[in-house]
Amino acid sequence: MHIIIEPQYLPSIAYFCAWRKAEQIELEIFEYYEKQSYRNRCYINTSQGKMLLSVPIKHLGKQVFKDIRIDYSENWVDVHWRSIASAYGKAPFFEYFAESFQNILYQKPAFLLDLNINLMTNCLKILGWQKIWFFSEKYVDLSPDWQDLRSVIHPKKTDKIKDFYKPYPYLQVFGNKFEENLSVIDLIFCEGKQSSLIIEQSIPNK
Repeated sequence: MHIIIEPQYLPSIAYFCAWRKAEQIELEIFEYYEKQSYRNRCYINTSQGKMLLSVPIKHLGKQVFKDIRIDYSENWVDVHWRSIASAYGKAPFFEYFAESFQNILYQKPAFLLDLNINLMTNCLKILGWQKIWFFSEKYVDLSPDWQDLRSVIHPKKTDKIKDFYKPYPYLQVFGNKFEENLSVIDLIFCEGKQSSLIIEQSIPNK
């Protein structure tokens, strides 16, 4: 299966389920940027429940994704990292993987695309995956040979992911109720090298 999908910020487990099933992944970087999507946000699990982390961007009108710049006038990097450390500091595998994520965040790249790709690449390394992926060279028209997942994994479209994601509970740091489809860092910090297996078990019809 070949998919086309947008780069996302600290992507969700469903995102990696879609990647796992794909033989080739094309990352759409010429689409017009969509607000209030996972392109610049993710959810983590805290003592107060789900928490939204959102990367501020510079709004310059209608822009393609690859040209979106991050706004560092707000001290959001410290806020994000403090929130992540507070949420997962006691997680079994936080000490093993935290530094790699922290270093990427504090590199403070100018473009959202670079931040998303660096974080995603780190996740793939931890998962031990070697996937074939590449950037689009223009906006990609629909093709019968590709599965179009652009904007399918979306905070407001949770019903659209059931074809490739079925929640598989694992032990989380907080709460008696399993919070599904959080950022994959929730899974990584809680389960470490077992994360890849849990993603496999989160794919329907396996």
